[in-house]
Amino acid sequence: MPDKELRIVIADPNPLRASILRDGLREAGHVHVTVIDTFLDLETRLCALNPDMVLIDLENPSRDVLEQMIRISGADARPVAMFADASDAAMINAAIDAGVSAYVVDGLKKERVRTIVDVSVSRFNAFARLREELQAAKDQLADRKAIDQAKALVIKAKKISEEQAYSMMRKVAMNEGKKIADVARAILTAAELLR
Repeated sequence: MPDKELRIVIADPNPLRASILRDGLREAGHVHVTVIDTFLDLETRLCALNPDMVLIDLENPSRDVLEQMIRISGADARPVAMFADASDAAMINAAIDAGVSAYVVDGLKKERVRTIVDVSVSRFNAFARLREELQAAKDQLADRKAIDQAKALVIKAKKISEEQAYSMMRKVAMNEGKKIADVARAILTAAELLR
């Protein structure tokens, strides 16, 4: 989706700060901008609006808002840029842990909004790719483990070699149009039931 089509929500109870962000976004070509002027029920409101990006401007970020951001990020990940007046290492770490893509201290200028949005989206996408790669690696390891365990069961039950057991499982997988890891998990489930 091109940046100009991003649906962006600004969450800021201060109308002056919110207008600076809104003006900066409009000058950068973002037309789908909604302002939320309270943090009460922020999670529900964001879920209802389902924006592509969230900009939060806070004088002093509170733990309550960060906890809402953790829940929001966990439920439906999206880039989040947080503007704050104070630099606190613990708060920055908590914000990053909450899924905030950019934590900008004392940087609320409409000229900077485009760059901050671009960096936030890029950083979010980079981390999303890393999460996907990590999950794929975990899935491959889990598949390999299941295959090895199932192979050991087949070797023991049939008194055949490892190559023969693997070949047998592979043949079943091909005949049934399944992945060998799925066949392996079925063998493990059956073995568990027969104990």
